[in-house]
Amino acid sequence: MKTYLIKGATLVNEGENFVSDVLIRNGLIEKIDRHISAEGAIEINAEGLVLMPGAIDDQVHFREPGLTHKGEIKTEARAAVAGGVTSYMEMPNTVPQSTSIIELEKKYTRAAECSLANYSFFMGGSNHNVEETLKVDYTKVCGLKIFMGSSTGDMQVDHEDVLEEFFAKVPALIATHCEFDPLIKENLKRIVAEYGEDLPAYFHPIIRNEEACYHSSSLAVALAKKHNTRLHILHISTAKELSLFTNKIPLKEKRITAEACIHHLWFSDEDYATKGNLIKWNPSVKTAYDREKIFEAVLNGTIDVIATDHAPHTSEEKSLPLLKAPSGGPLVQHSIQAMLDFYHDKKISIEKIVQMMSHNVADLFRIQKRGYIREGYFADLVLVNLNKPYTVTKENILYKCGWSPFEGHTFKSSIEKTFVNGNLVFDQGSIQEVAIGSRMTFDAPAI
Repeated sequence: MKTYLIKGATLVNEGENFVSDVLIRNGLIEKIDRHISAEGAIEINAEGLVLMPGAIDDQVHFREPGLTHKGEIKTEARAAVAGGVTSYMEMPNTVPQSTSIIELEKKYTRAAECSLANYSFFMGGSNHNVEETLKVDYTKVCGLKIFMGSSTGDMQVDHEDVLEEFFAKVPALIATHCEFDPLIKENLKRIVAEYGEDLPAYFHPIIRNEEACYHSSSLAVALAKKHNTRLHILHISTAKELSLFTNKIPLKEKRITAEACIHHLWFSDEDYATKGNLIKWNPSVKTAYDREKIFEAVLNGTIDVIATDHAPHTSEEKSLPLLKAPSGGPLVQHSIQAMLDFYHDKKISIEKIVQMMSHNVADLFRIQKRGYIREGYFADLVLVNLNKPYTVTKENILYKCGWSPFEGHTFKSSIEKTFVNGNLVFDQGSIQEVAIGSRMTFDAPAI
């Protein structure tokens, strides 16, 4: 492996902001000091650049296996590192679904062949696989994903006795998608009866409304409190749900945590008029008030991490009528840049961005030796030019689907270099196919 010496970078790490050198050797951060010399090291002049720990995205859908016309582990991991995301956790709703250890391990085998970023894959819960999920070694798997709404077939866990069993027995973090489908179906039936099936996109948050989210999230929280389960609720989209969480205790003591996603911090229902199905996600993008309150919860610690819910579909699929177009969109290449735009707008500090996208994710999931710039930790790092504009165009989008809801937007900052395990995998706009990422490992979960 090559040895790198990053000179004169402005480190943003653990709430501090200071100029330092960083020596990378054998995939690890060997030394952090103001003046480092290292014979034979490749020196990188980082004066004027910000060095951050790589982002860890705890919720992506890379679509492999079975849905590879939308995305693949290889293509989406390339996009991730181009955006400074050095590690990701991928969801189980592929074809076949990752609801058995055999299918889950096939994903790890594939990632070991082609993923430039570090990786972990959630085990998937279903109405019929509780015992299988109890056999998983959760020091090698990031957690169990349960769809309490908005999934298909057996992956939508809608049997109350099965939910109870999962929350009572699983000795690991349970991550949930919370929407109450019976209410959504009632809303849809009523709206179609009144307006017909040819609906504009702004009906999406009316169909998948606040109450559908809160009903499901509050049930998950009640079950977690009853059984002392380690619960993480993904993609909070409403102000009302925020009452279910607390900022009164440190993250490492929390048993119930929450995630905010880039699209719920950036867009509101006013944007359906121009973006249409491109911002159709589940849970839906809701009001500007919801967006404001979610952002406040990020700042005050009620919400614990920021992720993307990267979920690509083809342009043709997203061009279908609202009720036929799939939900989800690609985001992982531009998540850090989006948050840095908020920094430039003085809405959030860069230290807080690092905390929410790196430190807290590592702490929440008990990831070993990642998420911080520390001696002895893996060198998962990103160099950022805060003042170099970057316009999203079709030519620089790396997703297999070839589009982005940010297309045409000019971000105020650029990703200059990305290191994964000490390997320079992205350098000034160019992917470097020098090494494959590693399977993340985790401290034993607290029971």
